[in-house]
Amino acid sequence: MWFVGPRAVEIRSVSLPPLRDGAVLVRTAFSGISAGSEMLAYRGQLDPEMVLDESIGALGGTFRYPFPYGYSCVGRIEASRADGRQAGELVFAFHPHQDRFVVDASDLIDLPSVDPRVATMLPFVETALQVTLDAGPVFAQTVVVVGMGVLGLLTSMMLGRAGARVIGIEPQAWRRDVAAAVGITAAAPEAALGAVTDAGRPHGVPLVIEASGNPAALPGALPLLAHEGTVLVASWYGAQDVVVPLGDRFHRRRLTIRSTQVSTIPAALTTTWDRERRRQAAARLLTDLPVARLATDTVPFEQAAAAFAAVDTGRAGMLHVALGYN
Repeated sequence: MWFVGPRAVEIRSVSLPPLRDGAVLVRTAFSGISAGSEMLAYRGQLDPEMVLDESIGALGGTFRYPFPYGYSCVGRIEASRADGRQAGELVFAFHPHQDRFVVDASDLIDLPSVDPRVATMLPFVETALQVTLDAGPVFAQTVVVVGMGVLGLLTSMMLGRAGARVIGIEPQAWRRDVAAAVGITAAAPEAALGAVTDAGRPHGVPLVIEASGNPAALPGALPLLAHEGTVLVASWYGAQDVVVPLGDRFHRRRLTIRSTQVSTIPAALTTTWDRERRRQAAARLLTDLPVARLATDTVPFEQAAAAFAAVDTGRAGMLHVALGYN
């Protein structure tokens, strides 16, 4: 599948390279669609000269149309020339949407006994894990998470496991209902200050995580912070402008705005974490967390254009969409 212009995708035939030593041929079962970075690419809200992703070997080139993109393929090995890899194994690969592809065996991630559809959410789980690690010690702290999409929900679940009291902020009532179903208390944006006060934090919370993807959400997060509080920005806004008030309330309260991102391991964590350990931990969390509750929609690969249009417009009940392959 290729992104060929703003809000336009199409399926094209490509020739597979020969199966070289150390590589495998994978037949895709499902590939997940990201409502974050992929929607930015779909809408044309990224710098066309930006490299797709230097940390993923299958993503070469830039965001200048046309380009293949995507990074959540789950399938079974169909043929192997790699030691220790056998046909029939269920694997995950960071690869664009494609029904069959050749990849180095070293780029594969082994999966636990898990539904292949659910496994397409591994990148979200890994990102949520990194956000939680970047949040630092949260035991007995009240943390606000803005945005109850897949990333916000998963991050909230992990923060709760780490001992935090989580307050979700979400404008859509049905998403607040989903949050409640997985044990997260969520409030509408206009009720956010009241929810923080009711949680015993009338002067604000030390940490807000912005995971909505909405540029308008960041300025709304600042009033929720206590003195010297931090907004940890998990959203990627792409080329969209973000207007943040940095006047006296920001300046005098010594607030911090900090980013979190999954492509790298922050320097402070490199003595205890690397990408391999983080990915294996994320794979285990696929079965430890109620991830299946968030895997709401599967659309045939041949109807990819309709799937992306549906994610773009959104509808009640749609959280995570994947493409299914025959």
